[in-house]
Amino acid sequence: MNSKPRISMRDKHMQASPIRKLVPLANAAKEKGVTVYHLNIGQPDIETPREILDAFKKIDVKTLAYSPSQGEAKYLNTLVKYYEKVGVKGLKTSDIVVTMGGSEAILFAMMAVCDPGDEVIVFEPFYTNYNGFAVMANVNLVPILTHADDGFHLPSSKRIEEKITSKTRAILICNPNNPTGTVYKEKELEMLAGICKKHNLMLLSDEVYREFVYDGERHVSALALEDISDRVIVLDSISKRYSACGVRMGCVVSRNSELMNLIVRFAQARLSSPYAEQIASAESVHITDAHMNEMIEEYKMRRDIVYEALEKIPHVICKKPKGAFYVIAKLPIKDADKFAAWLLTDFRHDNKTVMVAPASGFYATPGHGGDEIRLAYVINRAHLKEAMSLLAEAIKQYHKIESK
Repeated sequence: MNSKPRISMRDKHMQASPIRKLVPLANAAKEKGVTVYHLNIGQPDIETPREILDAFKKIDVKTLAYSPSQGEAKYLNTLVKYYEKVGVKGLKTSDIVVTMGGSEAILFAMMAVCDPGDEVIVFEPFYTNYNGFAVMANVNLVPILTHADDGFHLPSSKRIEEKITSKTRAILICNPNNPTGTVYKEKELEMLAGICKKHNLMLLSDEVYREFVYDGERHVSALALEDISDRVIVLDSISKRYSACGVRMGCVVSRNSELMNLIVRFAQARLSSPYAEQIASAESVHITDAHMNEMIEEYKMRRDIVYEALEKIPHVICKKPKGAFYVIAKLPIKDADKFAAWLLTDFRHDNKTVMVAPASGFYATPGHGGDEIRLAYVINRAHLKEAMSLLAEAIKQYHKIESK
């Protein structure tokens, strides 16, 4: 009998990342000497603060041992100070569990809130990896569409409540939002708080981009919703805040002690987060406001470059993002997935091209996002201007190809 070994049904549901699935095509182009500008992934080019980098060099131990499963005490105390600085008062170290990036934080939260087959409401377009985490946790995502016309803000409470079933356990938001750049208003969070209280739900708030708000917008943390403090779980990471994606330091934050006790047991099962990374990340307490303000201003200028360039391309539709460092753009083409691949395989201008993320992977509802892309403005301004010029030329050429 020559039957193949069986693998799990997750193989049928685990989608390829729209952010990374075209990497082989990009690598093939680079091997041919083509310059590829990466607007597909939120990998900042801004330097990681010296406070963190130098701390790695100063680690003086004879053995790199396991750290406590909840996290190193020094780093937990740094996180308490950080949250107090951004306006979240009264947190204790017992309200925080250190995770391996925001990714593990999301997975832990889903597993803590849901049993297999339970449902989590999300607002699409949403961070594509929520799909993957849901598959891992055997959770069903229930998408509710938001629209560019109103800046991808949340729909009415009526539309949200229509999606609630006996299986619904939580509502998941990203604020500021990846991929739309939307910053939710305080009244929107209060609306969600009311829904969660009324229907006995948890509110999962991914706040990785907390610092990145522009044009006078103000980020309001879900941890400020005192009326549902035991229903709030914040998912966080230093990856974007400190340009430290490779450090893989995240955390789960909640004032619900019963839930946090469960998450600690999840953390015990994977033993610990990396010791050296926690010791280095603890030094982030010394990063100055001046550094952070300069970084935010830099991203704002990059945002302006991208948005102004998109506005000049005929028939492109987008809303000016107010936070994070992404924008969703609707293009005058039929298939953004094919366009994104074509950029890497066929399009060349002065032997240069640009890599984008097709937006269909940021939706769970079939048929949505097929003519949209997500752009990440995470490269320097000179390269960003050139990349946007390339994109404009590519759209013009591809539109002609599709029209034949």
